[in-house]
Amino acid sequence: MDNILKAIYGKLSGSTLSSDVGGRVYLDEAPQGCAFPYIVFFIVSAVPDKTFTEHFTDTIIQFSIFSSSSSGVEISGIYNDLKVLYDECSLSITSNKLVWMREQNLTTMINEVTTLDGLQSVKHWAVDFEIRTSLD
Repeated sequence: MDNILKAIYGKLSGSTLSSDVGGRVYLDEAPQGCAFPYIVFFIVSAVPDKTFTEHFTDTIIQFSIFSSSSSGVEISGIYNDLKVLYDECSLSITSNKLVWMREQNLTTMINEVTTLDGLQSVKHWAVDFEIRTSLD
């Protein structure tokens, strides 16, 4: 999995998406008190799939976008740049061959979070991507 995570970070470097969130993209969790907006991504699942001649792994990666803006413009712009960067993209993955990376699901929600300023309403969009890799 480390090779996929490195490829995701590599593609992110210097991108519009990274600029959208001021470089605040974190694996697994954001630091306490992190400024908005930011993205957290993590592995949801990784399932091996074998045929008689091929060995695949289907990995689901979730990108969670967080925005404290009362307008939907900020979070929808970040989401659009996420899609441009990763949907049907190419990734440089070592020791595996990328078959595809594609968006699978978008879930939008509002979370109440405790910040240094107290309770705050935050937009949270969870975007799932399927990454299929092959050992062949």
